Amino acid sequence: MLEHVIRLARAAGEEVLAVYEQECVSRTKHDGSPVTDADERAEEVICAGLAKLSPGVPVIAEESCDHDAPPPASESFWLVDPLDGTKEFLSRNGEFTVNIGLISGAAPVLGVVLAPALGRLFAADEAGAVVDDEEGRRRLSAREAPAEGVTLVSSRSHGDPEALTRFTEGRTIANSIAAGSSLKFCLVATGEADLYPRFGRTMEWDTAAGDAILRAAGGHVTDLDGRPLQYGKPGFENPPFVALGRDSPSRS
Repeated sequence: MLEHVIRLARAAGEEVLAVYEQECVSRTKHDGSPVTDADERAEEVICAGLAKLSPGVPVIAEESCDHDAPPPASESFWLVDPLDGTKEFLSRNGEFTVNIGLISGAAPVLGVVLAPALGRLFAADEAGAVVDDEEGRRRLSAREAPAEGVTLVSSRSHGDPEALTRFTEGRTIANSIAAGSSLKFCLVATGEADLYPRFGRTMEWDTAAGDAILRAAGGHVTDLDGRPLQYGKPGFENPPFVALGRDSPSRS
């Protein structure tokens, strides 16, 4: 199934890039966030493809779902963010992604994150996690935190500097980087970063695919009390969370 979802993500990525290469105008949704033709075109491709791939499995997609609806009764369902990082898309920095995640038993079991403008694809299922880029396809493994300190990755467009300062107090931070979209999960999964705390509002479709990839790479995504992030919550809103590599000091 993973290879089918990868092809579906790449097809959606082509729709995103077709809009990206033109003058793009955004509209404002009811929650104040931006949406573009790229979001809608990619979502249409993904939802149609998933309906054929897994008939009867519910698809919860950002632009078309009822955010106030109860979670699906099915144990398994898809979570789709057709264009994660719309602000990055509009600022044209390339740090936007197509996210497709499969949930089973409240946990992410399959995920694909495609960064079409960067030429990087990350994917995972029960067999493990991989990255596919200009160097080819290879296995992913989150690294152990270096003795000299962790590399912290934070949101480029949705940061909370005060909360971040409180969270990192007493921790040895060797390096700090900023990134957009679900790429932050993937940077921890590849060992390019070790720690990604998020305090602002996120929805389940923002995190499911990246969470699946990081878990398959040996990392962890937990709430601030150390419990694994759960999916299928009423309203689909996540609590604050921390994404970690292997043996991160913040797990002690």
